[in-house]
Amino acid sequence: MSESPYVRFSCGCVDIHTHVVPQQFPKYMGRHPDARWPVMAPAKPCHQHVMLGGAVYRTVSHQAWDLEVRLADMERMNVERQVLSPMPELLSYWLTGEDGAAMCRFLNETIAAMVQSAPGRFSGLAAVPMQDPQLAIDELHFSIRELGLAGVEIGSNINGTPIGDPLFLPFFQACEKLGAAVFVHPLRPAGLDRIVGKPNYEQVVAFPGEIGLAAISMMTGGTLAAVPGLRIAFSHGGGSLQVQVPRLQKAWEVLPAVREAMAEAPREAAKRMFYDDLLYDATAIAALVRLAGPSQVMVGTDYPFTIMDSEPAQRVESIELDEAVREALRHTNARRWLGLPPAD
Repeated sequence: MSESPYVRFSCGCVDIHTHVVPQQFPKYMGRHPDARWPVMAPAKPCHQHVMLGGAVYRTVSHQAWDLEVRLADMERMNVERQVLSPMPELLSYWLTGEDGAAMCRFLNETIAAMVQSAPGRFSGLAAVPMQDPQLAIDELHFSIRELGLAGVEIGSNINGTPIGDPLFLPFFQACEKLGAAVFVHPLRPAGLDRIVGKPNYEQVVAFPGEIGLAAISMMTGGTLAAVPGLRIAFSHGGGSLQVQVPRLQKAWEVLPAVREAMAEAPREAAKRMFYDDLLYDATAIAALVRLAGPSQVMVGTDYPFTIMDSEPAQRVESIELDEAVREALRHTNARRWLGLPPAD
């Protein structure tokens, strides 16, 4: 008999990058008849279409909302805990602040109920209407203090404005004060007009550059220096950050204007941010660990979407690192990022 593709390791993986789509959305009750409010429509068995503006945005399976299916998949993947966050497009930054707040409240109550059904297996991240920073702060407080969520998911830019813009500094200060984990995911990436080819390469080609730009914006915009206690994580292994940091470091060393603008050396700043390991390659993950340090990298799979890493435990096991470092990647770093106590 051939060996199972899901070899069991006693690793207790914590997967920080998983997404949720509700089985249904509430009826739109706002004041804007033309609002692109998400709607679910039937698809093939065990699947539904997420509709935006009358068009199919994505077809998702019951893995996105059925916790029994999700838990069974976690057992096969040797994942002890998943961190649940909304499918990024559901952050709905295109809505008005008022409508966005309503959508976020629904998503957050949905995720909180999922976490409460199995608190030993799930943690949850909130959605907040970043298109209105004050409403985002209000929803952040509610989600952390009232719903008990561990943190918040945000897009890499908000309608084209990078997250490192000073406009969002009060929001990140609120995250730091509340001890909320922050997870940044690519959204509406830059550079789509430069991609050539018939398939939709947005997620494959444009996401790495976009998440790298988001991480760099937190450094060059001064936000990271202003909130030294912020626990912020970047998805997709930080994307292009690995090649950007050495260039930025060199500029910081030889260009006075860059050094004056940045209070901290880029290499040191990169070591204060967290990253998932969704790079699909052991060599690339090892390089990320060398850049960020062994305390800053965590398992992330992008469950339940097609591009997910379906063998996270085996991926960590294959990296040529000390066992103590692999153990940190499996769960220790994630628990610290989430604000959870160390595993027994």
